[in-house]
Amino acid sequence: MRTMTPKDERIEALRAAVENFQGGTIFDAEAEEAKAAVRKRALGLLDQRARSRHELRGRLVDAEFDPQVIDEVLADLERAHLLDDAHFASEWVRQRHARRGKSAWALDRELKDKGVGESDRRAALEQVDSASEEETAFQVARKKARSEKHVPEDRAEYDKALRRVVGALARRGFSSEMSMRIGRKVLDERIADLEE
Repeated sequence: MRTMTPKDERIEALRAAVENFQGGTIFDAEAEEAKAAVRKRALGLLDQRARSRHELRGRLVDAEFDPQVIDEVLADLERAHLLDDAHFASEWVRQRHARRGKSAWALDRELKDKGVGESDRRAALEQVDSASEEETAFQVARKKARSEKHVPEDRAEYDKALRRVVGALARRGFSSEMSMRIGRKVLDERIADLEE
């Protein structure tokens, strides 16, 4: 009598499992087809730009896909590291603080609106310290102040120019105290340049 090798034992175990299999399906082609359509749309949206889980789910629900299938696909994407709120939040803060001159407060609001959790938001916002926040505010204010082409003739004209500079800072979420302080300093520097 021949003894069974480990390979023979595995084959026999598989054969027995197939024979004893009761009902159900090993592969649900219909479910996979539904997931494929959702996956295709999700990957297309992620190809355009990074998105939070909440934002991507909302777009897929708006496209009228089955919410249960959407959740399954999103879980698959998270396991494949194609969807990661912590990474998304970190990149969002890095890019929008540097390129758009957004304050930490404004960035936190944007991430909250995109459904990013508090811990991921807090970790991402650690990139923005008070020194970089102030430097960004100065850059925004200087850019706006350069649009002033002549020295204000009176106080009313000065106040109007100051409102424009402070408004640019306020729209990016900088505090009123910081906006006023930096706005005055930068506008005064611009006026001094124009007087030369």
